[in-house]
Parts: sequence; C-alpha cells; structure tokens
Amino acid sequence: MKVLITGANGLLGQHLIKQLLYQQVHVIATGRGIQRLPFEPSPLYTYHTMDITNALQVYAVMEKERPDVVVHAAAMTQVDDCEKYPQQCETINVQGTSQVLTDAETFSSYFIYVSTDFVFDGEKGDYTEDDELQPLSWYGFTKMQAEAMVQTSTIPWAIVRTCLVYGKTLQGTRSNIITWVRDSLQEKKPIKVVSDQWRTPTHVEDLAMGIALMIEKKAEGVFHIAGKDKLSPYLMALETAKYFQLDAGMIEKVDASTFSQPGRRPLKTGFVIDKARKELGYEPRSFAEGLQSFLG
Repeated sequence: MKVLITGANGLLGQHLIKQLLYQQVHVIATGRGIQRLPFEPSPLYTYHTMDITNALQVYAVMEKERPDVVVHAAAMTQVDDCEKYPQQCETINVQGTSQVLTDAETFSSYFIYVSTDFVFDGEKGDYTEDDELQPLSWYGFTKMQAEAMVQTSTIPWAIVRTCLVYGKTLQGTRSNIITWVRDSLQEKKPIKVVSDQWRTPTHVEDLAMGIALMIEKKAEGVFHIAGKDKLSPYLMALETAKYFQLDAGMIEKVDASTFSQPGRRPLKTGFVIDKARKELGYEPRSFAEGLQSFLG
C-alpha cells in the first residue's frame, strides 16, 4: 500500500510518516519547498516538492505516484493570518483541497482530510461528529467548506477533526503550546495564557496513530480524534511548568478579552471520542503522559 501525505513537513506530517514507516507502509511525502524531514530516501520513503495550489504540480506528482491513499494535512492554520489574508487562506484551504481531492479521485482509492475543532462556535463544548458546524473565524469557515467538498467525493473518504495538537517536534516545525511555554519559561520570559478557553488537547503521536488506524480499517465518515483530558491553555501551561520544573510564577492567568486578535476563537470545544474508540480501537494517552514524550 502506498500513502501520499500533504503537509508532510508539519508536526502531524512528520509523526504520521514516522508511524507509517514503522508499520512498513510505503510513504510519499509532499510539501512546499525543500524537504525538512529527518528521513532518508529508501524503497519505502520518497519526498516530492508539491504546492497544493499549483494544479500542474499536484497532478504530476499524483500521476507519477498513483497512491492508494491520500492524507491531506496541508493547510493554512494560523487563525489570525487567515483573517488578515482571506484570499490566500481560501486559495490554500479550499482551492488547494479541491485540487488534491480531484486528483485523488482519478489516481487513488481512499481520501482522508484533516480538519479542526474550529468548525464549531464553542458555545456547547464536548462536540460529537454529528453536531452542527458554526465556525467563528475565516479559518474555520474555509475548513468547513473543504469538509463539504470531501463529503461529495466519488471515492471512499474520511474526515478527521482534531483539537489543539501538541508534541515534540522532530525537525524544523514551528512551536506548539507546550514548546512555547517551556522555551519561554526557560528563557525567563513572563507569558500570558488564557484560562477561559477549553479544549481536549491532542498529542501528535495519538493523532498519527488514529489516522493510521483509519487507513488500516479504511474507515469512512467523520471521526473526532483528540485527547482524553479537558483543559484550558492556562492549566496546560501550569502542568508544563511543573513537569519541567520551571517557574510557574511567570505565567499570568488572563481571559480571551486580554488579546486583540483578528480571528475569533471558540471558547469551549473539546471532543467526544466515543466513535473513534468504538470503531477504530483508538485510545489516547493522558495529558500527563503526553508531557513525558518531551524528555530528551
């Protein structure tokens, strides 16, 4: 089986590749620009430069590799940048998805789209796969649009929604909440962290495992893949400081109104993961267990 991954240079892409190679799956990694991955070329691993907004480039790679499975993880995900540059966001998240999906329908037999908790408005929290989508931000809106396109696909498809992904970077990926808190406190920089937003933070290795299970079972439909603990970013920051034995006194507890941000964030998301547990055999680690992966 051959699996093509878009957005391979990102945090999820790197860990998903690692997971699939461990399972002896043939991986085609793609990303914008040069490879930033800590993997050597091998009979099971190939990297292609592929900008999902470049139709000719996408088609050429898909035609050459003809993957059995496409995992579409590439996206513009910075919420404020999506609000400030809506056309760029729409080009990447909607038109780019359309291009990858169209070529997957021609050359592949199964498509997985990686989505987000930001398709919800955050009024309810504890969302299931069947809850109504009501995004607050342009980023969330473009992800909802892309989900709708995937659901009309002519090949078997799945959508995996996830929530506040964190984990140890392998190489060259941008920081996540844990690395930001750890690095800031190590550098003696005071930080402000919101206490009135609630999530079920997801360890990146759990997300990769969930997607690998979906590929293995050819699961179809929408799945929520997230952690088991409901936490605010502030509580996450306190736990991070405690784990790394850093000064929690430099963490200031604030609410969302403290920040003037172009993109609105939902206050309460968090996912019910019963479907993934039942149909995939998915079982995530606790947040405390997730912190342990940062050792070394």
